[in-house]
Amino acid sequence: MPFIIKKIFATQKERAFSFLKRELELSQREIQRYIAIGRVLVNGAPIVKPSDYLQGEVEYIYFEPISKGLAPHFIEERFVVFDKPSGMLIHPQNRFTEYSLIDELKAQFGMNANIAHRIDQETSGLVLCAKDKKSEVDIKMMFQERDMKKKYLAMVHGELKEELRIDAPLLRYDDEKSALVRMVVKVDPTGKESLTFVRPLKYFPITDTTLVECSPHTGRQHQIRVHMFHMKHPIVGDPVYGQSEESVVRYLDRKIERDERVKLSGAKRLLLHANELEFELYGKKHIIKSSVNFEKICFENMKV
Repeated sequence: MPFIIKKIFATQKERAFSFLKRELELSQREIQRYIAIGRVLVNGAPIVKPSDYLQGEVEYIYFEPISKGLAPHFIEERFVVFDKPSGMLIHPQNRFTEYSLIDELKAQFGMNANIAHRIDQETSGLVLCAKDKKSEVDIKMMFQERDMKKKYLAMVHGELKEELRIDAPLLRYDDEKSALVRMVVKVDPTGKESLTFVRPLKYFPITDTTLVECSPHTGRQHQIRVHMFHMKHPIVGDPVYGQSEESVVRYLDRKIERDERVKLSGAKRLLLHANELEFELYGKKHIIKSSVNFEKICFENMKV
């Protein structure tokens, strides 16, 4: 497990900042951050601020990355790209998460390395990561300025014959309690501008599905999933968009077995893959493509 609890003992009453700086050799910024996210506890209770006094047993919860041998897909001097498998988290959901992509990145390239963008847990494919703090800022700015061109592959329900330009604003709902709203994102005229270009690649009559290439111009949460659902061509294997409220609830509660999921959604996993990244960074243009045979993966996962 990457989150480790280190126990130390404060024999006399002392301010948290002085004690942690001396005992753990942490910087002021690190101390403030760990206290803010509740990772410094005294006698089982988190302290609130660096000026709080400590005495007794002190627990310090820190991240110690582990590697399971996922090799990088592409390595440059300032950044690295992983080809993430479906099912792997980008970051830990909580301190009990046993493994995520950030483990591999930091275990292999150091604690200053960080992931510069996200894809969903079930989405497979390319993830661009920074090796240091400066490159992290530069890469995130590149995404913010939309200087990154991304191409995804998706297997969608039905036959798609023509290219699509999906210009449909997306709104994230946070305050409603319906299980359907736990789908998080909907097409809504009051939402944020969202644009996706879709190009059909190959139709498969036996499964009535189409392999498509999706190029999101904007980077909204679940953008491709919601846009394809909006166009009546939901992504095969999507357990949320296009499903009944009952099925969504059962999926979120982890009560749907694989065979039932195939019958409901068409596949054992979400058939969406981040296939290509195109960008210019530090004076050099890069076009990085996944080496995964996504079509083969689709049909392997569409079987019961």
